[in-house]
Amino acid sequence: MIEEAFCALIRNRSIENQTAMGRVGHAPVALSPTFSIIRQELDSMIRVIYLLNVEDLEVRRDLMRMTVEGETWSVRTTRGRARRVTDRDMVALADRLQGWSEIVYRFGCAFVHLSNLHGLDPDDPLDQLPPTERGDVLRYLRNYHGGPQRDTPDLEELGRYLPLVLSKISSNLMHYVRDLEASSVWIDE
Repeated sequence: MIEEAFCALIRNRSIENQTAMGRVGHAPVALSPTFSIIRQELDSMIRVIYLLNVEDLEVRRDLMRMTVEGETWSVRTTRGRARRVTDRDMVALADRLQGWSEIVYRFGCAFVHLSNLHGLDPDDPLDQLPPTERGDVLRYLRNYHGGPQRDTPDLEELGRYLPLVLSKISSNLMHYVRDLEASSVWIDE
């Protein structure tokens, strides 16, 4: 069944991400790969949240099928045209529901895509961020993970919180996958 295959893909990816985080750890030299792992887990979570908000179960199932078959997600507009579902669409929805997804997504993307953050000054990895984004990241880490205490954490201090960020996303993801399984009408193929 498509639904079971989709949920298995999500669970398998999450297990891989948690295993990879355990190997990469919070070493400062592995900051970019660590953010890539977090970003992958967040990608899974925003997709499941998006699916949970698709009321038409046939459309929901079709989006799951697209994942299982390696296709790009698209939905029909009111005019009958196919419109690609973008990360921006999914992140915006998840952020409205959670209030923190966009912060993690934006900061993670800065490390996933080649940027000036790859030449970080070890004394202040947040220095390259605009002040509002720096404040968002610090608020998120403080609200959900208890730190960092300083407004200018070094790489080692910032790195200590990244496994906690992954753990929170993974926990939420598994909760949403269970909700998806419970709310979907499993259609026999």
